[in-house]
Amino acid sequence: MDLTSIGGIVFGVGMILLGQKVEGGHVGSILVLSAGLIVIGGTIGAVMLAFPTKDFIRGMKMLGMVFTEKKNDLPGLAKQIVDLASIARRDGVLALEAKLGEVQDPFLKRALGYVVDGVDASVTRDSLETAMEAEAAEATIGAKVWESAGGFAPTVGILGAVLGLIHVMENLSDPSKLGGGIAVAFVGTIYGVGSANLFFLPFASKLKRKIQIAKEQQILIMEGVLAIQEGLNPRVLEEKLRAYTGEHAPAKGGEDKKKAA
Repeated sequence: MDLTSIGGIVFGVGMILLGQKVEGGHVGSILVLSAGLIVIGGTIGAVMLAFPTKDFIRGMKMLGMVFTEKKNDLPGLAKQIVDLASIARRDGVLALEAKLGEVQDPFLKRALGYVVDGVDASVTRDSLETAMEAEAAEATIGAKVWESAGGFAPTVGILGAVLGLIHVMENLSDPSKLGGGIAVAFVGTIYGVGSANLFFLPFASKLKRKIQIAKEQQILIMEGVLAIQEGLNPRVLEEKLRAYTGEHAPAKGGEDKKKAA
């Protein structure tokens, strides 16, 4: 569960409702079914028109990624790759075939398969980079579905407000209905701007960031496996992978000071 996604929605919506109450308003004044139907329905229709069916469905399915937190243990993954490098250096790359069944990450298993099959290093890199970029591009389309929804919603909200004002103009003969009618009309704008900036655009941003994190993990795997294929010393490989895990080796000066102490 991604607590920042859930907490962000609760906090954002909560503060807006609290501000509404502080100003003397009440929640009921912004709960208008017609405005919700116009804004949400119109936005969904516009997004469906903007994207092919496959892309639209992908975007809807990816919404679950916003609220789920996938375990991303880069240090653990780097250690696993270093251990595999030690096996390959000691027993040869063919010894890695027996370890493929223990590998959970599909991208790592695919990369190791190239090594075991004796595929040339340049071909391995090209194949992995192509697969990585294709996967990221496909996932990014799903994020763009929500980004587009964030672009359409405010405009559809204005459309809802105008439709509400038209209804108000039709009732000019009854001044008692004007105030409430105008207030209801502008709720459409609130729904449009609010849904775009509190939901749709943040959804897109969160998805893009998670796609980038997944890509960074795949880059770590690719560089690690290529190093195994090159026969790089496991200790050197461990230092190399630190750049991808966010860990840094302690400075030699710091180690000397500790020893002196």
